[in-house]
Amino acid sequence: MQRHAVRPRGASRPVPSRCLGAMLLLAGLAFAGSARAQEAPITSLQDAACRAEAKARVFSIPDPLNLGLREIGKQLYFGCMKRSTRPARHAKTRRHRRR
Repeated sequence: MQRHAVRPRGASRPVPSRCLGAMLLLAGLAFAGSARAQEAPITSLQDAACRAEAKARVFSIPDPLNLGLREIGKQLYFGCMKRSTRPARHAKTRRHRRR
């Protein structure tokens, strides 16, 4: 059977609030990391531009249907991607035949 060491009266225990604060801090950092990991990596310049546009406009768009910021951001992003993937109209160049 083990005996517990006797603590002197002046010795203090770890304060539970400090441990709780440290645990909350670590949980917050883990959550922030996991939220960041959910985003797919940027694949093109168009993708980066549309992400930046969605992030810039997400707070200025009204939300009467109470969709939330994430859903509004998705709508902005996919709208931008749809706008920018339209085929460009190029002027047709004609080849002149040699006679």
